[in-house]
Amino acid sequence: MEIQPQLKALAEKINLLKDKIDTEESTKHAFVLPFINILGYDSFNPTEVVPEFTADLGLKKGEKVDYAIFQNGDPILIIECKNWKEKLTVHNSQLFRYFHVTKTRFSLLTNGIHYQFFTDLEHTNKMDEKPFLEFEITNLKDNVVSEIAKFHKMTFDVNKIVNNASSLKYTKEIKKQIDNELENPSAEFVKLFANKVYSGRLTEKVVEEFKELVQKGFNQFISEKINDRLNAALNKEAQKQKEEQIEVALEDENRITTTEEELDAFRIVIAILRRKLSVERIVHRDTQSYFGILLDDNNRKPLCRLHLNGSKKYIGLFHENKTETKQPLQSIDDIYLFEKELLETVGIYEGE
Repeated sequence: MEIQPQLKALAEKINLLKDKIDTEESTKHAFVLPFINILGYDSFNPTEVVPEFTADLGLKKGEKVDYAIFQNGDPILIIECKNWKEKLTVHNSQLFRYFHVTKTRFSLLTNGIHYQFFTDLEHTNKMDEKPFLEFEITNLKDNVVSEIAKFHKMTFDVNKIVNNASSLKYTKEIKKQIDNELENPSAEFVKLFANKVYSGRLTEKVVEEFKELVQKGFNQFISEKINDRLNAALNKEAQKQKEEQIEVALEDENRITTTEEELDAFRIVIAILRRKLSVERIVHRDTQSYFGILLDDNNRKPLCRLHLNGSKKYIGLFHENKTETKQPLQSIDDIYLFEKELLETVGIYEGE
């Protein structure tokens, strides 16, 4: 079950349409009901999705919550909707009142863009004041998508979601506190680190001085960690590309077949040049395009190139400007006809 593409499509639709949506009712139909459908529930099936859900609240009768999602005859999620332009304020929400009179463990407050999921972690059957899952559908991260997927009709499991809700809620709150401390370190936070590095008495003035140092230290630490991660990723990518290049080179090398004719031609070139060069300085390198003969195995010192694999045969000769001039060969024995040119090429490199 893959809901990420559907959520992405809904986010794109919201960005496209939101300026044309003016009311809470149109927000429900354009944004919230499609989200419910993505979770696998049929918004047109009254046994699954009940609009204007009503429950008796003591002496107060007839209050309604916008939607209730049912499974096996019981509500599993109650939903209150706001206009997409409104901020979500849970303290005025009817979800608090409905939560304890239904069998549901989950409630959702949303304006179609911002979503807040609640449960009863702190007091059984009493909705927490803070959500355990909160996100904007137009800015979803992969880890949030996996949490949303747990509410899908096919995978919904109350116990699994509740067991994970505690971790989600308190991790979110801890991250928020860390962000606050990094933005504006409290005295307690500053003292925690100052005590570990400063041996003197932590007067108010010292704490104030350390406030800036702690903030600077954390910012530098985070920047360095990010740079380390980026450099590691870049190095990994560079290594991967290098390995791919080596692999391609090996594949190319494996496709190269040195023929007996090319080796015979190489021996002829050696026979010509050995009057000026020791044999070990004359080296051949076969490629897919030509059979190259080099001085000292140096690509920048080509002695000649032999093109013998096509229907027509050529020898490539190199002059003072080191550009190649091709001359036709009837057979490899014709290489002897170019003895003078080959020896002149040796002279070019000896004069460098």
